Amino acid sequence: MAEKQRRKPGETREKLMSAALTLVGKGRHFASLGIREVTRQAGVVPTSFYRHFRNMDDLGLQLVDELGLVLRRMMREARANVSQADKLIEESVAIFISHAQANRSFFLFMAQGLAGESRAVQEGIRSEMRFFASELANDLRRLRMVDHLTDQDLDMTCDLVVRSVAFSLTDLLGVSADDDYQIEQIRKRTTRFLQLIFVGAAHWQSAG
Repeated sequence: MAEKQRRKPGETREKLMSAALTLVGKGRHFASLGIREVTRQAGVVPTSFYRHFRNMDDLGLQLVDELGLVLRRMMREARANVSQADKLIEESVAIFISHAQANRSFFLFMAQGLAGESRAVQEGIRSEMRFFASELANDLRRLRMVDHLTDQDLDMTCDLVVRSVAFSLTDLLGVSADDDYQIEQIRKRTTRFLQLIFVGAAHWQSAG
């Protein structure tokens, strides 16, 4: 009883979410996790799960919200450190890789969720990606990089950027976190992907 009294509000909830991420980081697929497995990893009794989540989908949606915070921190860092348009791509890719390495379990969860069995989690992650694309569009307008594009074509360009980065994420998660050579190759390749997209966008003629 004394242990329960010492436990802070929300602590068990955080333990359960952290436990699910830990298991994902160890190679488990989120869609295959069961409540007993997560509670065992968290060191709490199974009945306590239902005080915080309805089911594993509900826990997954809470993780999507936390992922959104990680992505927003990444965007803030990029805005704070990238002031020149010609450095935008290279420095933004470096920041993305740094955050993916520092939050590997979150990004593994994201990659799994995009192709996972849970429609709710999948849509939640796609919603975060759409938000990321819309913020990118705002930044590109602010930097006056693509003034000739219509809003629709700018949205398409940003969607293509986000999809390319998400695809590169699967490459990044497929190599060891300490394989500096492969990580550098992925950084260079992702930068080239995005440079090619923006070269195409620079010459794109929006339909009248």
